[in-house]
Amino acid sequence: MSSTPPFALLLDVDGPIASPVTRDVAPEVISLLLELAVSGIPVVFNTGRSDEFIKRQVMGPMITSGMPENLKIHAICEKGATWFTFDSTGAGEVHIDHGLAVPGHYSDEIRELVASKFDDHMFFDETKRAMVSVEQNIDAANHEYRRAQEQFDSAAMDAMARSGLGVERLEVSQPDANEEISYRVDPTIISTDIESVELGKDLGARRTLELLAADGIFPAEWFTVGDSRTDYAMADWLAQNGHRVSHVDVRPGDGIPAGKPYPVLTARDLGLGQDIIHDHAGLAFLRHWRAQLD
Repeated sequence: MSSTPPFALLLDVDGPIASPVTRDVAPEVISLLLELAVSGIPVVFNTGRSDEFIKRQVMGPMITSGMPENLKIHAICEKGATWFTFDSTGAGEVHIDHGLAVPGHYSDEIRELVASKFDDHMFFDETKRAMVSVEQNIDAANHEYRRAQEQFDSAAMDAMARSGLGVERLEVSQPDANEEISYRVDPTIISTDIESVELGKDLGARRTLELLAADGIFPAEWFTVGDSRTDYAMADWLAQNGHRVSHVDVRPGDGIPAGKPYPVLTARDLGLGQDIIHDHAGLAFLRHWRAQLD
C-alpha cells in the first residue's frame, strides 16, 4: 500500500540540525523532528557524518524522547557510502558500499599525519567506514583551525599523489597517471572529508528515494536543507529527476548559486534576520513546517 505525504524533509545534519560549535542537537529540534515524522512527514537524514554520530546525536535522543513503535527513520551517511534505518528499538543493519571506500593504506597515513602534526587543531574520525575525515577539536578556535586546515588539506593532496591516486580539491585537480580523478578533498567549516568522487549529497538523495519507494512512500514535494554549497546537490538531483523541490540554505553567506530551477529559501523568508543561521535557522524552519500541519 502506497502513500503520498504532502512533503518530505531531506536534511543535512551538521549546521541545520546539529550545532557546528557543540555538535549537539537541541531538544526542541528532536521534538519537532518527531512531531513531523509522527504526523506522516518523511524525515530522512543525508549527511557526511558517520552512522555512529547519527546513532549518538540523533537516534538516541529521538528514542529517549518517546519514538513510537511503528515509526522508522532512514539515515544516509558518509554522503551515500553507508546507510541504515532505525526505530524505537534502535538501529538496523548498516549497509556499506565498499567499492566507494578510500584505500586503507591512505587512511592509515592520514591518521598518522594528524597525530604527528595537526592534533592541536583537529582529530581523526575513527567512526567513518568509507570516507577519511578529520574534524576541528571542540576547544580549538575556528579561525586557527581554518589556517591549519589549509596546511592539512595540502598535505592530504600530496599523500594522494605519492599513492598514485588522482584527487581534486575545490578548483585544484591532480590527475593520476591515466589523467583520472578518483578522490576528492572536501573542506567544510569544521572538517575535511576525503572521499570518492562518486559520493555526494546527490547519491544520498537517490538512496533516499529508493528507501522510501520500498516503503511505498512517494512524497508530493521535497524540502532539502543544508549549510554548504555542496548540499544543493540534493535539490539538483531531485529536480533533475522530476520531483518538486525547494532548498533551504541555513548559511547563505557563502552565496546562493544562480540559476537554480527551484526555490531557494533562507531564514529571511520566515521574516528573520540574516544573523539567524545554522541550527537556529533549521529550528525556525522545523517550527514553520510543524505549524503548517496544524
